[in-house]
Amino acid sequence: MATARFPLLLGTAGVIWLLGNAIPNGQFIFQQCGGFVRKIWTFLVLGIALMLAACGGDNNNNGSINGNWTAALMSSSNSSSPVFDFSLTLAQVSGGNLNITNLNFTTSSPCFAGGANATGGFSLSGNFAGAVSGALQMNIQSATGDNQLGLQGTVKNNTVTGTWTLTGTTSGCTGSGTFTMNRS
Repeated sequence: MATARFPLLLGTAGVIWLLGNAIPNGQFIFQQCGGFVRKIWTFLVLGIALMLAACGGDNNNNGSINGNWTAALMSSSNSSSPVFDFSLTLAQVSGGNLNITNLNFTTSSPCFAGGANATGGFSLSGNFAGAVSGALQMNIQSATGDNQLGLQGTVKNNTVTGTWTLTGTTSGCTGSGTFTMNRS
């Protein structure tokens, strides 16, 4: 009576070894098969191994726009330093709408001195292996006065780039330019 030695079955490698080698009577498939069948089994086992390997891996990007972000808005007339810097938290909710919380301007400006409320939307145009891409639209309205900051951008992985426009009634609260927003 022959005894088969089975390796310690750990994870994917053990399952692949078991699928490719063991049968109920303890013999090994490759010892009993002809050349053509052996090739079929080899391709089958390799195919299963590739499928299992494709499901593995970890990526810190969760495949969504959700998370904490920081933004720097540059003026179209003076691009030496940001006009506005702010941080916020984005969470995509149903229908592509964004729940925008923790909005905090880190630059001093009379435009949003009394606080602000933000609304926005995100449309996903691709998500491959956790890499997010799509379009972002966001409006920030001052809590006091009629100052409104509109941002339109393109999302690619952990960065949003685009344009902004500020309109308002408070002195100095008009302008436009480009922005970059990064996941923090």
